[in-house]
Order: sequence, then C-alpha cells, then structure tokens
Amino acid sequence: MFPFFKFFTSTLVVSLLFPIVAFASGGGGETLDLTKHPVGYIALLLFVIAYLFVMAEEVTHLRKSKPVLLAAGLIWILIAAVYAQHGLPHAAEIAIRHNILEYAELFFFLLVAMTYINALEERLVFQTLRAKLVSAGLTFRQLFWITGALSFVISPIADNLTTALLMCAVVMALGKGKKQFISLACINIVVGANAGGAFSPFGDITTLMVWQKGIVNFGEFFSLFLPSLVNWLVPATIMSFAIQKSKPEGDGVLVTMKRGGFVVIFLFLMTIVTAVSFHNFLHLPPMAGMMMGLSYLKLYGFYLKRTHNKHAKGVPFDAEKAKERVGDTVSFDIFKSVARAEWDTLFFFYGVILCVGGLGFMGYLGLVSNIMYGSWGATNANIAVGVLSAIVDNIPVMFAVLTMLPDMSLGQWLLVTLTAGVGGSLLSIGSAAGVALMGQARGAYTFGGHLKWTPVIALGYAASIATHFLVNSDKF
Repeated sequence: MFPFFKFFTSTLVVSLLFPIVAFASGGGGETLDLTKHPVGYIALLLFVIAYLFVMAEEVTHLRKSKPVLLAAGLIWILIAAVYAQHGLPHAAEIAIRHNILEYAELFFFLLVAMTYINALEERLVFQTLRAKLVSAGLTFRQLFWITGALSFVISPIADNLTTALLMCAVVMALGKGKKQFISLACINIVVGANAGGAFSPFGDITTLMVWQKGIVNFGEFFSLFLPSLVNWLVPATIMSFAIQKSKPEGDGVLVTMKRGGFVVIFLFLMTIVTAVSFHNFLHLPPMAGMMMGLSYLKLYGFYLKRTHNKHAKGVPFDAEKAKERVGDTVSFDIFKSVARAEWDTLFFFYGVILCVGGLGFMGYLGLVSNIMYGSWGATNANIAVGVLSAIVDNIPVMFAVLTMLPDMSLGQWLLVTLTAGVGGSLLSIGSAAGVALMGQARGAYTFGGHLKWTPVIALGYAASIATHFLVNSDKF
C-alpha cells in the first residue's frame, strides 16, 4: 500500500502544478477543462475502481454504497483543490451543491416509495397475493405466464426490484426441485419487471430521473407501453415452450392480510396522484407531493396503532391455525417501515450522482456527448446506452445522459428511457432485479443460465425499439 500511497500523493502534487488545458464559461461562472489534466485521469481511475467493486458485490460481499461514497469524496477533493489553486475557491462548492440538490429530490421521493412498499409488506399484502397464487392449482407454464405478467403489471406502480422478489418467492415456493423451471421463470420475471418499469415514472430510477428533470411529461411515458410489452412478450413466448405443463404441489400455508392493507394500497395510489398533481398542475417537484403523501400513511398508521388493542381483543386463538396462519399480532409502526428502506441503495445513488457529476464538471461528459450524440447520431447512441446499461448499472448511465442533456426530440428521449430501462435485462447483472434474484434463487438462477437466453432477450430488445419507431413516429 505504501508505494501506491507515494505514487498517489506525488501525482496529486504534480497535478496541482500542471497547467490547465482550457477555460470555459458555463453554469454562471468559469469552469476548468480537466479532461487532459492528471487530476481528471485520477478521478476516472477512482470511478472505475469503485465501480469494479460495485460489480463484484456478490463475490466480495462489500456493500455497493461504500466504494462509490469514498470515490465521490475523493473526486470532489481533487476538484476543489485544483479550483482553489487557480483562484476559484467557490466554483466547486456551487457545483457540488447543484448535484446534492438533484440527489435530495431523488432521495426523498424514493424514501417515501420504499416506506409505502415496506408498509404493504408489513400488512402482508404481497404475501397474501403470493399465497393465493400458490394455492390456485396452476400448471408450471401457467405459473410462468402469470408471474411474468404480474411482474410487468406491478412494477410500474411499485419498483421492479420489489416486484421481482415477490414473484420469485412464488416461483421458489412452487418450483422446489425444478431448477430449469425456476431459472426460466426468474429470467421471465426480470425481463417483465424491467419492461414494466420502463413505461412509468415510478417503475424505475431512470424513468423517475427523466420525469423529475422535466424532459418527459407524466402522460408521455405511457407511449412506451406497447414497446415495453413487446420487449417482454417476445422472449417470454419463446421461453414458454421450454416449460412443462405438469402441476406443482402447494405448501398449504394460509396468509391473511392484516387490518388496513387495502387502505394502505389506496393511500399509496393517492400519494402517486398527489406527486403527479404537484408536478403537472402546481409546477412543484414531485418529491414534495410524495412527502405530503407520506403524511397520509403516518396519520393512518397512528390510527392503526391507537386502535390495535381494541381489535386484538376477543379474537379466539386456534393453535392449529396459528401454525399455518400469519395474523395481525403486532401494532403498526410507521418508523419501522422507514427504517427498513434500502439505505444501501439510497447511499449508492448519492455516490453515483456525485461521482458522475464530478466527472461531468471536469468536462468528460461533454467529450462523451460529442462522440456519441455528435458522431454516432442520437438513435445509435441511445441504443448503445441500453447495451451499456446491461454491463454498467443504468442509473449512472442515465444520469450521465441527463447531465450531457443532448438536444434530442421527444421520441429520442423516450427511446433512451426505454433502452436504459430494458437493456439491463440482457444480462443477469444488468439490473437490480437480476442481481437480487441471483441471491434469492441461488444455484437455480445464475449468470450462465441467463446468458444462454440473452440472444432471445436481445431479440425482444430489438423488437421493442422497432415497435417504438413504428407507433411513436410522430414524436421524432
């Protein structure tokens, strides 16, 4: 470690004395072009190393937020040092505050959404749905289609990760000992959840970022419904022929939704309506509407907690049913739902936004934009974004595109939204849903098993792009 530390510190000292290549005017003040400066090269190296650790999370068991948080801090230290050296001590401060504001809107929006999802889980809404599917007496092929369809339908409202985990639980419960079925069903769930999330502002982080940026209006996202549907249906149809028609055995577990489950569903929908109304009619950030929606859940949670003992009294205890039945045994606590939010994911977003924001402030995103959107053309660049999102997480890729802000038509912005959302399905590591299911269905759903069906998924990817050009030709 000591030789590396010597190399790092000596390079840093040299870089501070290295002449800046060019000055540019932007963002209301002077900015320095650091793309050919040693500090810029070090920042790129830091980001690459951090992201290699992110991609190796399943192997190293190092949470993905940790390396990107460190890289973000180091990158902005380098930027601040160079700007201070050139008599611009406040430029970096203004730039990082801009990135933090963007993150804050995303953070509060996601925190409310995650809290509602956790509240729905606590009220056993998802478990009740799972139990009903398990006891329905479906064949493996029917189960394959239903779990895929539900993934496509639920993910626009919830998020694709939660949807995929729920459907995978159903598949795991009924597919014990059937590794081929579990593998194919998990691939179908990942593709369906990612496709379903691509046509809704709430279905994926990338669509949420595009909506909050104000580039695509809420209703315009639904123009991607048909292309997203094609993206899922094409590989699902081909894979379904490899699924047997025999029936699985149910586990006999009965789950009853806790008191207030349907009310929480209604409040979640009302929260979404509030967020959309804030954005469309009041021209306020959707995050403000989501935070107001959180108050709905908090107030109803207070009611559930105050009335819990009254409803718990007089309920007869059945020892036999207690073994099979999950009931309303504890009072509702809203802060437990807040605490169970995906904090590692939220911190990961912070690190990614500041890392990419720092590289953009150095001038690298401008270079990439000139190459991709200047030389390749918008269509080729946006298709490449989808392929890239299968290797690198779609969040930094989409944030980079939004930071570049290329001059594109609505049709092209919808195209990049589609490709960034569904491109992650090409590989199991390309989306949060795929990574999560590799852990949940360990040994049955694997990187290699998914890779075998990548050509079929790529066929759906190409078909969805062609469908978009066909049905949304008026938007180009």
